[in-house]
Amino acid sequence: MKPHVSISDIATEEKLYFIKHHFLAALKDNLQLHPVFAPLFVPQHSGLNDDLNGIEVPVTFKSGYNEKAYAIVHSLAKWKRMRLSELSLSPYEGIVTHMLAIRPEEERSAVHSILVDQWDWEIVIRKADRTTDFLKRIVGKIYQAIRQTALALQQAYPQCKSDLPKEITFIHAEDLLQQFPGISAKEREHKIAQRYGAVFITGIGHPLSNGLPHDGRSADYDDWSTAPEDGYHGLNGDIILWHAPLQRSLEISSMGIRVDAQALMTQLQICGAEDRQKHDFHRGILEGTLPLSIGGGIGQSRLCMFLLQQQDIHAVQYSY
Repeated sequence: MKPHVSISDIATEEKLYFIKHHFLAALKDNLQLHPVFAPLFVPQHSGLNDDLNGIEVPVTFKSGYNEKAYAIVHSLAKWKRMRLSELSLSPYEGIVTHMLAIRPEEERSAVHSILVDQWDWEIVIRKADRTTDFLKRIVGKIYQAIRQTALALQQAYPQCKSDLPKEITFIHAEDLLQQFPGISAKEREHKIAQRYGAVFITGIGHPLSNGLPHDGRSADYDDWSTAPEDGYHGLNGDIILWHAPLQRSLEISSMGIRVDAQALMTQLQICGAEDRQKHDFHRGILEGTLPLSIGGGIGQSRLCMFLLQQQDIHAVQYSY
């Protein structure tokens, strides 16, 4: 078992506060987001928890107050869309929240912790916005918030330098497969991130020409099945940065345009999860009572790890 790593000194604590404060401010300004509070747990069988790859088991407990079963969240992907509806937000209004999750089946590594801390955000959109171009515009605004934070950090702490390109590069998972055949999806991420420094890989979840998805995605939040104007499947993706200290790629964000009724039904059928239609969240999408949206999560510790050039995520996070 690897030894425990923890935040080393007060100077690191100050830099972590600086990064989190500045990035959240930049993200709120760039995307016009309202800060909201969020739950740590949801009713166990409500269909609101993120199913991730479908095999992870959440931490559960029974309340002594009402004897109901609850689950610690994996993420807030579905809860946020319901919250948009509850707040009656208009198109292009959105929310952002501080999310803490527990994913007990994560294998501890330099880039993985069982504690997940994210800025979770969600924005109401119109039907006409369900395009690759709109997705790219939102990604660009998030990436600029990352660069703004990096530049502010370097100005405040000159020793904290990051070599981020001015613009992020976009590539579909199928094109990435064609460029680097014969290696794993993760190895393809390493190669493309090293080449460009910052990339957004689109179309994650739908099977590629080799019969495999680039990575797993749950059936009921990101739209990975729609084939938009470019002919490829998927209106979602990941922001990937090249992390020189570990000589590997680092996923900073998973995000996408969310499913509409047609995409939800298609993806539930592909995943053999039609039984989820009984949940309030899924009925809201199928019946059109939940707003169309785009959203995602941005890893707080991952971003801090990147900007502070750390070799272990636990050097910027207290998980235990």
